[in-house]
Amino acid sequence: MTSNFLPHASRRDMLRAAAAGAAVLSLGSQAQSAWPSKPVTMIVPFPAGGGTDAFARPMSAQFARLTGKQLVIENRGGAGGTLGAGIAARAQPDGYTLFMGAVHHTIAPSMYPKLDYDIEKDLIPLILVANVPQVLVVNPKNMAVPDFKSFLELVRKSPGKFNYGSAGTGTSHHLAGELFKQQSKTFITHIPYTGAGPSLRDLVGGQVDMMFDGLGSSAAHIKGGRVKALMVSGNKRSAAFPDVPSAAEVGMPDYNVTTWYGVWAPKGTPADLQARAIDEIRKACTTDESKAVWASQGAEFANLAGPQFASFINAEVKKWTQVVKASGAKLD
Repeated sequence: MTSNFLPHASRRDMLRAAAAGAAVLSLGSQAQSAWPSKPVTMIVPFPAGGGTDAFARPMSAQFARLTGKQLVIENRGGAGGTLGAGIAARAQPDGYTLFMGAVHHTIAPSMYPKLDYDIEKDLIPLILVANVPQVLVVNPKNMAVPDFKSFLELVRKSPGKFNYGSAGTGTSHHLAGELFKQQSKTFITHIPYTGAGPSLRDLVGGQVDMMFDGLGSSAAHIKGGRVKALMVSGNKRSAAFPDVPSAAEVGMPDYNVTTWYGVWAPKGTPADLQARAIDEIRKACTTDESKAVWASQGAEFANLAGPQFASFINAEVKKWTQVVKASGAKLD
């Protein structure tokens, strides 16, 4: 009897254990599907008030309205956005810490030789939320040109005479200018600043001649006539400025530079939480309120998610590595 009893008892114990395990898994699944059940932190690796905040904060407001849980923006600026990226990469992968980075994070690997994270290995790309075309803007007094063709003729006649301001060495503003020089076979002197704001102020004041800027930050100055827009990057015009030709229209079809912003999660974040985060962020970015903010910045909601966003990041890293190498750009 004993020999018959033990196997039956073992089977009963196994069945009970299996049932308990299934219950735990069910509870875990329910907990994950209920994400978010508490506030979510979004690390923004730049100081408050910058271009990333211009999209992160409206998105945060809509996320809170739709989910009932806060999306808390935590600004962790420093080292060109790489400090905050490193912090995010080391965060707990539980779905409650996200990271909002930008084009700068695909430039950083070729500019910073010793990063403490790998943008393609230590962070999981969730969704590309905003795409803002770069715009070539000039001071209309320094460069009294009616259009891009006249601008190009003027620059080519006087190599090195004209200059362009940027947010600093190695920024998208700087490398957009370097890419332009490579593709247009021109030479324009680079003047680095400590941010896009000071550079744009000096462009308006006439201390620099031109700038390759994100359309959103230049928009008010273009509308006010303080700067003149000659071209937007890419192969189509911006709905915000339909009179400004695209790069493709002026004979530069490969000049495709955007200031873009996306959301990542720390490596190890469960796939179902990634999917939930993508879904909720997509909803937050496509409300009527968000659409109005995006339009005011000359931006589009790109809606590249998961593997598509990962492929986009890989292509951007390769592109900027080539530009940095060809230009010889180095951090000061």
